This record gives sequence, C-alpha cells and structure tokens, in this order.
Amino acid sequence: MPASILTLPDPRLRLHSAAVTRFDQALRDRLDALERAMRIGPGGVGIAAPQLGMLERMVIVDCRLGRRPCRNHGLLRLINPEIERGEGQVLGREGCLSVPDWVGMVPRAPQIAVRYQDERGQWQRLESTGFEARVIQHEVDHLDGILFIDRVVSVHDLTRRVPQG
Repeated sequence: MPASILTLPDPRLRLHSAAVTRFDQALRDRLDALERAMRIGPGGVGIAAPQLGMLERMVIVDCRLGRRPCRNHGLLRLINPEIERGEGQVLGREGCLSVPDWVGMVPRAPQIAVRYQDERGQWQRLESTGFEARVIQHEVDHLDGILFIDRVVSVHDLTRRVPQG
C-alpha cells in the first residue's frame, strides 16, 4: 500500500472502488492506515481509500480535527457507505488532500442520511448535518472517482489556496 496520498493527475483517483466483502483484521489494518494518513495531511478531516491507492469502498471522517466548530459524530469509519437521502443544497468551500493548493465552491446537501457497514460488517445508519455532511459527501464521491473540482459551480470559483503561516 502506498505511504503517501495520491494527487492529481494520478489516474487511480478516477476509478470506481469495489465493495468491501471481508471484515477481518486486514480490513482494520487498512482503516488504521487511512486514519494515520488523514491525520498527517494538512487540515484533513476526511479521507477515502482510493486516495491511498486502495480501490475499496471505505472512508474515514473526523470533523473534530477541522478549523470550523462542528457538532458531529466524532470519528467515523464508514465501509460501503451509501447516501440514502440528501436534503436541500448549499454552496460551501472545499479543498482536498488529493488536489493540493486548490479550493472551490461546491454545492452539497446540508442534511444527509447514510447507510454503511461497521468494522464487523453490521449495517448502520446515521444522520448528519452541516460541515460533517459535506465531508461525508466529499469522501463518498472519491469512491466513484469524483473529485470536488468536478462539482465546482464555476471555474471562477476555483482558486489557489493561500499558504498560511
């Protein structure tokens, strides 16, 4: 497994990921690797397996790590996630570890319902709102080879991120 996060123009970021079917220690090890990569990345509040070259349907989300205060579920390990419902649409600024130095305005549902499997393979559901809902949708897009730049409303909304510090 690659130790670093894949970035554009790596073609693997555009591939569809396969469903996870084995729920064992090897899966938990891959989830741990994903979480470590997310925590090392600058400002990372979510990561999807394809960003590490693993074409499997799993994402990690933890909005407690972000700069924006957000009421959320804490650390989420979502396997085979499916967004069952999204209500409304609002524009919000997004960036991505796989598209470094760029941000853009992307429309997303501010409220979603998600069905997913946990690490034991049991199906779960959760409702999410606000920033956490945005992050989940962003990461689930990765599983289908979609990047935030594909959803930017206008090329005029895509800008270089200003370095901080």
